[in-house]
Amino acid sequence: MEQSIISSNPILFMIAVLLIFMACYTALDLLTTLITIVKYKRLLYIGSICSMGVAIWTLNFVVIFTFENTGMASYNFASIMLSLAIGVALAGVGLLAISYKQQLLHMIFCSFMFTMAILSNYIMGMFALNNSVQFNPMLLVITLLIIFSLFLISLLVLFYINKVSQSSLKPVSTLIMSAAIIEGYFLFLRVFPVTGEKEINEFVQLSPFILYLVSFVSLFILASLIGSSTIVGRRLAKSDNTVSDIRYALDQSSIVAITDAEGIITYVNEKFIEISQYEEHELIGKSHSIINSGYHSQEFFADLWCTIKQGKTWNGEICNRAKDGEIYWVDTTIVPFMKKGKPYQYISIRSDISRRKRAESDLRVSIKELEDMYYAINQSSIVAITDEKGIIVDVNDKFSEVSGYKRSELIGHTHQLVNSGYHSKEFFDDMWKTIQNRKVWNGEIRNRAKDGSYYWVDTTIVPFYTVEGKPFQFLALRYDITERKQTEEMLHRQDKLAAVGQLAAGVAHEIRNPLTSMKGYTEYLQLDEKDENRLEYLGIIMDEINRVNEIVEEFLELSKPQPLILETKNIVPIIQNVLSLTEFDARKKNVILFFDCYHEEILIRCDENRLKQVLLNFVINGIEAMPDGGEIKVVTELKEEKVHISIIDTGVGMPPDQLRRIGEPFFTTKKSGNGLGLMISFKIIESHLGRVFVESEVNKGTVFNIVLPMEIVKDFSNDGIEKVGLV
Repeated sequence: MEQSIISSNPILFMIAVLLIFMACYTALDLLTTLITIVKYKRLLYIGSICSMGVAIWTLNFVVIFTFENTGMASYNFASIMLSLAIGVALAGVGLLAISYKQQLLHMIFCSFMFTMAILSNYIMGMFALNNSVQFNPMLLVITLLIIFSLFLISLLVLFYINKVSQSSLKPVSTLIMSAAIIEGYFLFLRVFPVTGEKEINEFVQLSPFILYLVSFVSLFILASLIGSSTIVGRRLAKSDNTVSDIRYALDQSSIVAITDAEGIITYVNEKFIEISQYEEHELIGKSHSIINSGYHSQEFFADLWCTIKQGKTWNGEICNRAKDGEIYWVDTTIVPFMKKGKPYQYISIRSDISRRKRAESDLRVSIKELEDMYYAINQSSIVAITDEKGIIVDVNDKFSEVSGYKRSELIGHTHQLVNSGYHSKEFFDDMWKTIQNRKVWNGEIRNRAKDGSYYWVDTTIVPFYTVEGKPFQFLALRYDITERKQTEEMLHRQDKLAAVGQLAAGVAHEIRNPLTSMKGYTEYLQLDEKDENRLEYLGIIMDEINRVNEIVEEFLELSKPQPLILETKNIVPIIQNVLSLTEFDARKKNVILFFDCYHEEILIRCDENRLKQVLLNFVINGIEAMPDGGEIKVVTELKEEKVHISIIDTGVGMPPDQLRRIGEPFFTTKKSGNGLGLMISFKIIESHLGRVFVESEVNKGTVFNIVLPMEIVKDFSNDGIEKVGLV
């Protein structure tokens, strides 16, 4: 017949309830420790599943022994141990899921495993007593749902309520879980009624086996609690040591202060006291305004407070004032600590950066000085930096301005790009030998600009070497001395002209009188002479007399130069007229003349006849330099309010040694020349405030470049617009 529990031992039942509570608490304590630490995870997991398995199995075992059968309990010991193993296994699967992730799905799975563990333990216990099991399906489902719900509630209380600390929730969760286990067994007794005849109102006697078993289970639970406490204690001790070490390190290296939510200082370390020079009692209870230097604006601190009140960490540099008035800088990190979404205190960690800030200030001053020096050098000097192979790596704007090359056109090339060909190979070999020997080289160099013009630079090259003594770059500082060189050249030429003029003044008169007599008598002899051979000889004599007379005239030109009659003239028709005068001679020598000019009118102040003399001289020289024919191109351009006239031939050209002597008196490359023509031409251009520079290359031709100032004629028309004399 179906019976309820009619014979039991209350003492045994109370011991079982206590053991269940202790086992559940131990299992949850080990589980929470397992989740939060890295070490001992395997040991904690084994202890947790064993504790939970014992908690589920204990009451089942006690209930089994509350039944008597003819005065002796009849049971299968192997089945009882198997029920314990199954309980431990199912509990282990559930705890493994919840230790991996504390999410709702994992909690549901864990609660289900615990419920299955209780069910399997009860059924195995009944089979261990060799009792038949009968049940009501509907009651079984309801019972399982009740047990499952209680387990789930206990886990939700432990892991989902965040506003209360987990240590406070652990007893509540343990109580609910213990109730689930105890209530489950009472419910299962109703769902699975046990059949058999029982003695009524008799207490089950506590046999030695039961006492030993209860003692073993109690010792196991106590050992688990002690082990858990030991692990947690070690962890706390280690954490305390770590915190102490960190605090010691911070005190040695950082300035630490703690304030409340209102910014009132509640703690400062020794480093704070040392750097601020305030005593601890002078700082506690005050705000940081006590060390405010006034350097930062109100907006600065408003932004700081806005950041930390939002729960964000603030980092920045702050200038403070010590008690003695000295300014010091700190790199500050302020960390807010939150409670219920609001900060309740702030910890500020600062590092003294006063030395770095002073270094930065000194560095800014040094950089400003260097920038000023660099600016001054850029305004006055041509600067270039090359690597150890002479490849240009950097140039300043002055270099680009003087050379006419863009910065991108210079970088990556050598100075061969601006080589004029004026200096010999030995000149540059000596320069490289000097700087390779770690000496500074200084000298004057003539370079060629992008437009073909020449410019002179006074150059200083400074070598830079590594610690190992290897050159890694060269700094070249240059000063434009073109005007000085032109002045020197002009003075040199004037000295020569003065010498020639003095010679001409003394010699011309002595030569001219005999020439006049010789010319007169020669003409007289030509009138009466009938012999053709003699007439030919007399003609040769007359030609030579005329040639000598021309030289004398040029001497007189040098000794008594005619004054210039300067007028505003259009240079374009003057050049066209000169080319038309030389066109016949050019055609006879197979020379083609070209005139290239994009302007119809270019006004200059000049003596037209003297300027024609110069242009005729240069064009005729070009024609005579091309015995086999060729081309002469006259190019006229405007550059920076100056007129550039280039007379370019394709003749035999001149080597550098001859080019350097062009314009000297009595130096000429022609068989019948005397060199005075070019000398006079240069003097005429100089008297027009212009200059001449000559370029030549053997077998490629020669270029005579004339640079003259342009006349600016201002004309204000009726509409008030200024017009320049340039078409």
